[in-house]
Amino acid sequence: MRVRVDLESDALYFRISEEEIEESEEVSPGVILDYSKDGRVVGIEILGLKGFPLKELVEMRVELPTLKRER
Repeated sequence: MRVRVDLESDALYFRISEEEIEESEEVSPGVILDYSKDGRVVGIEILGLKGFPLKELVEMRVELPTLKRER
C-alpha cells in the first residue's frame, strides 16, 4: 500500500494494490475510487485537502488487525 499527498492537485491518494486501473468512479463529491478489471478497489483519491493540517498527515497512524497465530 502506498499513500501520496499531492499539494498541487490538493489530493490524498491511497494505492491499495498495484493492479492496473480499469475504471474510476466518483462515489461522493471529492472521493474517487479506482477499480481493477475484476471490480476490486485498487485506489482511493480524496480531493480538497486545503485547510487540512499537514501535521495530521505527517503523523498518520496505520492500525492493523491482530492476527491469531496457528499452532
